[in-house]
Amino acid sequence: MTVNHSGGPSSLHQRYGPPSAPSVRGLLKRWIPRSSSTSPTPCTQDAPLLARVLHARALSPDLAHNFLQPSLLHLHDPASMPDMDRAAARLLDAARQRQPIVIYGDYDVDGISATAILFHTLHHLVPNALVSTYVPHRLDEGYGLNADALRALAAQGAKVVVSVDCGITAVQPALVAAQAGIDLIITDHHNPPASLDDLPDAYAVVHPRRPDSSYPFGDLSGSAVAYKLAWRLCTLAAGSPRVAANTRELLLDLLALASLGVIADIVPLVGENRVIARFGLSRLKSCSLIGVQSLIDASGLSGDRVDAYDVGFKLAPRLNACGRLGHAREAVELFTTANHTRANEIAHQLTTLNNERRAVERAITDAATDMAQLAGMTSDHRRAIVLAHPDWHQGVVGIACSRLVSLFHRPTILLAQRGDECHGSGRSIDGFNLHLALESCRDSLLSFGGHDMAAGLRLHAHRLPEFTERFIEHANNALTPEHLTATLLHDADAQPHELSLDALRDLARLAPFGRDNPPVRLRLTNIRLDGRPRTLGADGKHASLFVRSRDRHHDRVLRLVGWDWASRLADIPAGAPIEAVVEPKISTFSGSPTVEAELLDLRLLQDPRTR
Repeated sequence: MTVNHSGGPSSLHQRYGPPSAPSVRGLLKRWIPRSSSTSPTPCTQDAPLLARVLHARALSPDLAHNFLQPSLLHLHDPASMPDMDRAAARLLDAARQRQPIVIYGDYDVDGISATAILFHTLHHLVPNALVSTYVPHRLDEGYGLNADALRALAAQGAKVVVSVDCGITAVQPALVAAQAGIDLIITDHHNPPASLDDLPDAYAVVHPRRPDSSYPFGDLSGSAVAYKLAWRLCTLAAGSPRVAANTRELLLDLLALASLGVIADIVPLVGENRVIARFGLSRLKSCSLIGVQSLIDASGLSGDRVDAYDVGFKLAPRLNACGRLGHAREAVELFTTANHTRANEIAHQLTTLNNERRAVERAITDAATDMAQLAGMTSDHRRAIVLAHPDWHQGVVGIACSRLVSLFHRPTILLAQRGDECHGSGRSIDGFNLHLALESCRDSLLSFGGHDMAAGLRLHAHRLPEFTERFIEHANNALTPEHLTATLLHDADAQPHELSLDALRDLARLAPFGRDNPPVRLRLTNIRLDGRPRTLGADGKHASLFVRSRDRHHDRVLRLVGWDWASRLADIPAGAPIEAVVEPKISTFSGSPTVEAELLDLRLLQDPRTR
């Protein structure tokens, strides 16, 4: 018997599997093969492992070729994005006339990267251009364009303000900008209004998903939209699709910045995002931007390359910590104007801030977990979590939201109460549109913005109970109890002998992994534990298991590593027949490359000899 986080005890076979396959994992998951029903041609178990994985992901041979061999030629012409040429022409003209230009960014990795991309592009094309940056303070000003900041920028002489990673719903600030004599250019990727009439009345609105857009790929990150504008600025300045060699080198360096935003903002890693991530990651270690190298060094990434995991769990948290606990202008400085000494200083400050952020995050997560359970928000009857507390740090609640989503697998909103207002963030699960849910509660809120999976919001404290019940009611109607159990998708069935170094190098061609292109997961079937599982790590929290095929013709031992699995080992007898879902990996821990697999879930099977 295991305990489901949705509240009551439940054995796996009662809900999701046959009686012969109980899970020993405390957090129940449904094992579901990735759908390959879109293909009329079956893929047999005898096919190469890579072919089976591609088939499971509905990648036909034509699609697979481009996916496995991405090219910069697969990027679309930026001029096909609405208002792109109008925006680029105005910025280039302002730079050449030395009219003050302000790049108005956001305080997360996507916004910081986007800000730096346009800063370097404009200074490269017009070295004496009057270009500065502005990033609002997360706690004092909040997300996005704000009227007071625009008035202040106008008073300081700004003639053009270009937003990055924000502004698509800034109707009132756009009016203020026009009244103040500012030509406002908005570049954004967040959910746009459904009607052109509801767009901000700005000089230009650059967005791949504008209601009138025919741009071929709509899921760009904010940094990717800024990169498209930078690309168009370069070709417009050159008067040709071909640019000078030094400009081409700059655009390649800026791909590295764009890849940070693409990965950190968890946009789908397919299409153009995948191309940007793939080539940007390969450029990070050789990028000529001083701040990028200082950040990589301060993060302890001394290897030959930086991958998506390194960005998501080492570089991005440091950049975000600056905006969460301090002011993101230092992270912008790191990527724009800092010299070597100053860049190293900022990079190490970001590491210190990130360590502080982790401690604050743990405290909020622990408190919110207890509060959610006491409030009944982890049951099948209340299918969302909405909590507020005056002691919570507004800049960290978003990360704590993600932790609670992982624990309880339901939409979560955490708010910091400051006086008579609550400010905070929400995170969602697949199948629940968070932005749409907030739209349904619009009249309970002062403001909100974001997209399907993440959002920010603000409301009066006295309206919190009303909003909580409305949001949970929306979640109850949109989600079934089954939605509240995490789904563990796997690509294909496999045997240990198939996981050779060559096979794993083939699978690695699917990287970089992220949203809509997850790491390869395999279900190992017809296997048996080889010996007794052992604990792993200095604190004994992890587990090391060896398995081998029950097929004597393909006898091979494979090591599985289960992070935080030590507490479950008592339920796994030596020699037991099992099946498991794993992520295969190439480990270089011992010096030479070896194949092992990360254990994600495991089921004990009934031994036929005991029947």
